[in-house]
Amino acid sequence: MIQESLTSGAVRGTLHRPATSDRGGFVLTHGAGSNSNAPLLVALANAFTAAGYIVLRYDLPFRQQRPKGSPSPAGAARDREGVAQAVQVMRGLTAGPIYAGGQSYGGRQTSMAAAEQPGLARALLLLSYPLHPPGKPAQLRTSFFPNLQVPSLFVHGTRDPFGSPEELQAALPLIPARTELLLVEGAGHDLKKAAGLGADILERLGGL
Repeated sequence: MIQESLTSGAVRGTLHRPATSDRGGFVLTHGAGSNSNAPLLVALANAFTAAGYIVLRYDLPFRQQRPKGSPSPAGAARDREGVAQAVQVMRGLTAGPIYAGGQSYGGRQTSMAAAEQPGLARALLLLSYPLHPPGKPAQLRTSFFPNLQVPSLFVHGTRDPFGSPEELQAALPLIPARTELLLVEGAGHDLKKAAGLGADILERLGGL
């Protein structure tokens, strides 16, 4: 496996290249309080690369602007543009299928970008999707779900305060494309316990 820094236009991150085969590519991004070096993203990138995929872990535009702090709602559209730009970079690196995803805020912006651009990716990997703010179950972040035409795998901790398993199971039928929910028993929003699930995730994505 080869790992190298990547800067291409407005896209900045770390590229993982497999030693031999090229089965396709993953573009993965981070949550609101993190960056592309989040431990979960690194662990999954290593697992996916070992299985023959090129992986790009990248920083969203808001994180490129400042090393710390949360994104502002006013910059969300720009972050979605960053998702599309990262996918475009990956298209220049592999002829195989492209999978897009991210953790929490990064997954939300990735899925919103895919709803706006249905051909963006073969499927989505949504880690700890923030279904609602903690303690505010009525403020669901599902308004775009009916427009999401891309198969999606949700990986979610059973103790995630941003959405319970039952709440997610009730929301997923809003998505007209195929979906699957992989629950990680006892995991919180950081999904630390999912770091070793790379092979399971790949198998489930392949079945979507």
